[in-house]
Amino acid sequence: MFQILDIGNTHTRIANWDNGKFSDIEVVDTAELAAKGCDFLKYPAAAACVCREVRKQLDACGINFISALNQKSQVDFSLVDCSTLGADRVANAAALAEFYELPGAVIDCGTAITLELVDSDKRFVGGAIAPGRALMRNGLALGTSLLPKSGLLENIPDAPGRNTLDAIGFGVGRGVVGVVRELAMAAKEFMPLKTLILTGGDAEYFRQCLPEAIVPGVEFTLHGVRLAAGIK
Repeated sequence: MFQILDIGNTHTRIANWDNGKFSDIEVVDTAELAAKGCDFLKYPAAAACVCREVRKQLDACGINFISALNQKSQVDFSLVDCSTLGADRVANAAALAEFYELPGAVIDCGTAITLELVDSDKRFVGGAIAPGRALMRNGLALGTSLLPKSGLLENIPDAPGRNTLDAIGFGVGRGVVGVVRELAMAAKEFMPLKTLILTGGDAEYFRQCLPEAIVPGVEFTLHGVRLAAGIK
């Protein structure tokens, strides 16, 4: 039995891996996880972590934190700078190469929007990083004196806003869709994709503009963490 963790900037997914399947998948606030220290650990654990402070707090717990430098999946990361590659992106590439037809791309729609590209030889060939919906919204509120922090919409807005809040919703909602569509188009121009994956907390939102994409569910990146850690 192992515990597998996908520790993001905002949320963390925790699951047990036993007899070839996941169970007891739980989503918690990352800040809450850090406050627990090692108390939540019941079994040997592997994790992808993109939050430096949380990793510092959990380093003493004996967790196997994956990276491109120590990963054990089939993916070749030799074409990129492994010292700066996020563990979540390593996990996404590992899951993509294990379960889907290549060449393929993963667009991870979370706090940040990331693109991971794996070619037909299972080589990680690069990608992109951009701000997600919440970061775009928060950036407007933090960088201006009068614009308020707006809520996030469930659906892509179809009409320009007639007040400031609605204008922010339209600008952020449509603007971030433009980012994701452009990343998908650029990936297809770079290599002939056979698979396009959408994952992360905002995956369903962006499925509205990329209906051809596969949305595999919460186990996708967890599988990648498992594979990168060498857990069968």
